[in-house]
Amino acid sequence: MQGQAFRPATLTVTAGTMVTWRNNDGVTHTVTADDGSFDSGSLSGGDNFSHTFAVKGTFTYHCGFHPTMTGKVIVQ
Repeated sequence: MQGQAFRPATLTVTAGTMVTWRNNDGVTHTVTADDGSFDSGSLSGGDNFSHTFAVKGTFTYHCGFHPTMTGKVIVQ
């Protein structure tokens, strides 16, 4: 997370991959799945959150504090 955006906004991985998000902003963010399947809770600047994507599919997510911040993980 940087500049009030998830970077990259779309990430493609294979099933079983652990993805780690790092908050490089000076404000608090979350990584919250649109379907509720994962939620980082509040991440201050410098904090990390990891989630393992075990099954194939497309997983969209957003920041709970900044709903225009969105991202997508495509699991193949």
